[in-house]
Amino acid sequence: MSPNPSDSAAETESPQRQTPDALLLHGFWYRALPGDRVGRLAMEKAQLLGLPLVIGRDGNGKAFALRDSCPHRGIPLSDGQFDGKQVECCYHGWKFDCHSGQCVEIPSLTEEQGKKLRVDRIYAGSHACEEHDGFVWVFMPEPGPVGTGFTRAAEPSEPAPRVPTFSDKYKTAYLVADLACNIDHGIIGLMDPAHGPFVHQAWWWRQRHSIHEKQKNFEPIPNGFRMAAHTPSTNSAPYKLLRMYADADSITTTIDFVLPNRRVETIRAGKYWFSSLTTVTPITRERCRIDVVAAWNLFRWVPFAPEMLKFVFAKFVKQDQETMEKQSEGLKHNPHLMLIDDADRPAKWYFQIKNEYLESRRTGTEMRHPMSGPVTLKWRS
Repeated sequence: MSPNPSDSAAETESPQRQTPDALLLHGFWYRALPGDRVGRLAMEKAQLLGLPLVIGRDGNGKAFALRDSCPHRGIPLSDGQFDGKQVECCYHGWKFDCHSGQCVEIPSLTEEQGKKLRVDRIYAGSHACEEHDGFVWVFMPEPGPVGTGFTRAAEPSEPAPRVPTFSDKYKTAYLVADLACNIDHGIIGLMDPAHGPFVHQAWWWRQRHSIHEKQKNFEPIPNGFRMAAHTPSTNSAPYKLLRMYADADSITTTIDFVLPNRRVETIRAGKYWFSSLTTVTPITRERCRIDVVAAWNLFRWVPFAPEMLKFVFAKFVKQDQETMEKQSEGLKHNPHLMLIDDADRPAKWYFQIKNEYLESRRTGTEMRHPMSGPVTLKWRS
């Protein structure tokens, strides 16, 4: 990865060049696929960080994740049989526990051979797996030595992320869309504050002529940064409607970005709230996927509220999707980015935080946060 610009005074004098190299970050939870795509006693293919996976659901409905490759001869396990507990390879009939990946049977072994070879010491690659908010999450540890087939799955140090909720009763909806770009472009597009008036135009949202100056406060948080609680934009119809509906003295929005790919937005208006957890999921080095899950206790009485919200999400994501496709064409010939202050400062922070994380993993030292304290940014959008 090329050197990241600093927060020095010199930085503000000229645009900075940046070339994302899409280094994939291990040691984190990632969304693999929506849970409703995996039926009971079924297996589905998936891919994360360029690694083929098979995601399944056992007889009790619990999800599991295995590397989609038999440790014996490499045949995809997704092509085999599954009885609700064990996955059987279609090539030689080796069987593996669906959750631990531990081998339980090798049919070709004679009784004498079975005494010499400890079958239970053989493992198909397995991954910690959790299901929350309509998605199956998979923990992607640092890659092990090539050819390992004798190790258990790495245990994550914390549970998979969840969408923030603030009451017992609420509704949820989700949306997924493929992006024709690498993870870095997907993420800085996700946090870009200045493209809204040009990309996300709609009669019920905002018009291009509504652009005006904005000022937001940011602060460092572990592995990321936060746009501190602020009054949301006054030039969009949904926020005006929310103020009327909630009859609240104020509406506040907080937005967090946290490595490796998470954007969490929370809107509060009195007793009402809306939250979302958006991730850019790295499929390969050149392809990613945006996954959005929203939760809210607003308008719960309105028929088809989830469908309407999904329509709004789909409109925005489609616009981003088309923009990324156009950008990918241009980047084939000039992969460099020109990042300016202040609108592109979050993108610079992302590259710096990512570099610092990788450096801390390389050296085994504590990660140094590139932000020394709160920062106020200004831009027009």
